[in-house]
Amino acid sequence: MENPFVRKMERHVRLAPEDRAVLDGLGRLHVRHVAARQDIEGQQSDPYHTHLILDGWACRYKQFPDGRRAIVALLLPGDLCDPFVFRRARMDHAIGALTPVTVARIAPDQIGEAVRGRPAVEECLWRELLAATAIHREWIASVGRRSAIERLAHLFCELHLRLTRVGLADGMTLPMPVTQPDLADALGQTSVHINRTLKELRTGGLVALRSRRLTIRDLDGLRERGLFDPAYLQLS
Repeated sequence: MENPFVRKMERHVRLAPEDRAVLDGLGRLHVRHVAARQDIEGQQSDPYHTHLILDGWACRYKQFPDGRRAIVALLLPGDLCDPFVFRRARMDHAIGALTPVTVARIAPDQIGEAVRGRPAVEECLWRELLAATAIHREWIASVGRRSAIERLAHLFCELHLRLTRVGLADGMTLPMPVTQPDLADALGQTSVHINRTLKELRTGGLVALRSRRLTIRDLDGLRERGLFDPAYLQLS
């Protein structure tokens, strides 16, 4: 399996073969499979490792005592589940698999060894951190100020670029394995509201969703509808 993190980084950082091998090695040790709807790390756990998503979709989420859930990030192949984990004593959220996922467990000493004397590898990890925090800010802006249709349009634009970067989008068509309740938890809405918003995007000729595949019919129109500016994704 090609390491999607390497594929993501080598498009934006000039990597020597040795640098590529080091990054690839981070995804080769301690690989495990997690079933859909199971936690990779539980809320309130004390993690020593971080995890790299190699295949499948996961999320960061907060679970409330009454059973409600807020998804605060979607994690795709090539994403580090939590680049901050080595500086936190306890998880204040959970990381869960939305689909069956394959993850590589990475220890702090592996990170330290990877960056030692390799500025390109260190830059890759900084880019991952910067992108994660920028995406987090954008999601806060969406839930705080974007309308329902703007939130969904913006998310679809973001997912298209993130999946394209790791070779998992087929032109304007991308996998969409998450459910409407998942989208509702990510966008601060109800499943009924998500259903209405999806219908509005479809009837407007912007997207088509069939068999867990999303096709963007009008990318410029979708970006305009979602007030989408890709600069926050650190693509250059």
